[in-house]
Amino acid sequence: MGGLAVDPGAEGRRLMRLFSWLVSLMRLLFYTGLLALGLMAAASCLMVFHISRDLPKLPSPLSRIIETPQSLIYAADGQVLIALGEKTAVSLDMVSADFLNAIVATEDHRFFEHHGVNKLRTFKALYITLFEPGRIQGASTITQQLAKNLFFSFEKTWQRKFKEMLVAFQIEQANTKEQILEAYINQIHFGSGAQGIEKAARMYFDKPAQDLTLAEAAMLAGLPKSPSQYNPFRHYDKALARRRVVLHRMVASGFITAEMAAETDAVHPELHDGRKDARTGSYFLDALIQKLVNIYGEDVVYHGGIKVYATMDSRLQADARTAVMEGMARLDELIGLDKGVNEKPQAALVAIDTASGAVKAMVGGRDYYASEFNRAVNSRRQAGSGFKPFLYYAAFRDRKLHPASVFQDRPVAISIKGAPDWYPQNFKKRYRGPMILKQALIHSVNTIAAQMVVDVGPAAVVDVAQACGVKSPLKSVYSLALGSSDVSVMDMASGFSTLAGLGIYHKPFLFWRVEDARGRVLFEHIVKDRRVLDAATAFQVVDMMEGVVDSGSGSGVRRLGFKRPAAGKTGTTDDYNDAWFTGFTPSLCVSVWTGYDKKKKLKDKNRRGITGGRGAVPIWTDFMIRAMKGEPERDFLMPPDIRYEIVDKTTGCPAGSRQDQDVLDDADAPQPVADPAGTIRVALKKGQEPCRGY
Repeated sequence: MGGLAVDPGAEGRRLMRLFSWLVSLMRLLFYTGLLALGLMAAASCLMVFHISRDLPKLPSPLSRIIETPQSLIYAADGQVLIALGEKTAVSLDMVSADFLNAIVATEDHRFFEHHGVNKLRTFKALYITLFEPGRIQGASTITQQLAKNLFFSFEKTWQRKFKEMLVAFQIEQANTKEQILEAYINQIHFGSGAQGIEKAARMYFDKPAQDLTLAEAAMLAGLPKSPSQYNPFRHYDKALARRRVVLHRMVASGFITAEMAAETDAVHPELHDGRKDARTGSYFLDALIQKLVNIYGEDVVYHGGIKVYATMDSRLQADARTAVMEGMARLDELIGLDKGVNEKPQAALVAIDTASGAVKAMVGGRDYYASEFNRAVNSRRQAGSGFKPFLYYAAFRDRKLHPASVFQDRPVAISIKGAPDWYPQNFKKRYRGPMILKQALIHSVNTIAAQMVVDVGPAAVVDVAQACGVKSPLKSVYSLALGSSDVSVMDMASGFSTLAGLGIYHKPFLFWRVEDARGRVLFEHIVKDRRVLDAATAFQVVDMMEGVVDSGSGSGVRRLGFKRPAAGKTGTTDDYNDAWFTGFTPSLCVSVWTGYDKKKKLKDKNRRGITGGRGAVPIWTDFMIRAMKGEPERDFLMPPDIRYEIVDKTTGCPAGSRQDQDVLDDADAPQPVADPAGTIRVALKKGQEPCRGY
């Protein structure tokens, strides 16, 4: 039986062809790879060449790398307020060996091994930068950190990091490790105005850098990571915790033993207390510098040679300090405090330009050098009745009420789900019967405010306050209408500034412009108007607040001699812990708070509680008389759909009319208090009619 013959060599030829094809493919891939590598190398060379063309020139000697100009902060009038980054350079032999070991162990433990770049850290940083969008990871060695001083751009980009690496290589090639370390320790910022190890040693411990103990040296070595967060003057425990990290790294790097670290960790160095020259002396500057540090970082702010043009008006700032100082002296006398008493009431003041939001003056306490704590921005206290204008706007907006609407001032009980009933009381514990809402605000009637907040809802009040610029968290509860939530002085100044602008909100700010050392603009504030309130409704509230100043709880403003058009609202908490006055002219809004830091009652020699009218109004008035001197006088701009009516204070009816019986027919309500001047002017919008009860 015949069969099909198979060529035994056919399979072998197929294998040979496959092998030949694989060899050709491998050759193609090899040469393609070589070509790709060549192109990448060429591209890298071109990139390095391109980038290196505008690399900064290394100074010679390297110590000149710290000779960047000081950062300067200017007032609105061009006066230099402060220079940051003063340096005192010392050689390595004038510095404690413990500090040198501590800073190397903490900042760059392979400093004496690498050639400017830590390869492992660099690859890790490159991975994060490339594969985690939005993050630019740093891997800076001491040499790279030193190289940053030669750049005048502060953007965190991979190109910038690459340039730093190239400069770091140059620095390493041209200098010894000792020269690099010496330049570095003389440019580090340690906080409290201290740049360089010599100034830091004298600032914190009142001794030269060469005399630092291990306990002191390790504490200072921990500060550069975040000088403000670990500042031992303010956060001693955090500084000790950070020092513990430094000591552990010194052990890991072989500079000290674990026993030495444990012994040192138990030592609490004594800080130098005579350091007034280190502080700015200004609550405004402290707030401004902290804001800059949050944006640009401490390196840039303290030794980037930047120029900052602040909003502070030097004259107004001086007037504010004087008003607070003299006002607190009067308050001390009113309370009957001896000069030697340690615990004294405090005060805070913020003045904002209503047309822009620029903060023109800020005082955060009675004596900066006795307490650097800035009560203007960092403290929150109950505003009392000072919060009522936000309630009145909400009621006008949401319930179609107006200044001539009539409410009954009488005892009220307000049910609160899951809590006891609320019985709001008037400040003087008496009731006036029917009255229009303008009168209710002028005399700060709590029972009417409570009725209104039940009607409109606390959420509406929160909405208005936040729209006006109050940033502190607000509790959506009925008592919010009487100022039960804690707010800052900056909050109140910002919120009332929006009312002064008839509903135009400007976010408060502390500086107009920031320039780098070459004069290039890094930031410039552009004033933007944002309408958040209806102008006519806001005007109605402002008109009522003018009544507060002219004849109500803020009338001390007039008695003390301030005659210009002004509006405002006092605030006093039930326990007399806080006394406020926030008021404004068409151009300037100022909030003043007085009280004890520990929420102690403000009472005079006769044990009478001190209100906002007695505690805060005199400071506000003193400041405004000085601040507005020479300024043209002008009224608040009246919107076109506003008209004035003269109405009865109790019925809301036009003067001389007999249309008040429907309003007064409640037999259970207290009878109206006799008022010889029974009429008042109110501002009404188009379509609103007086003589409407509620």
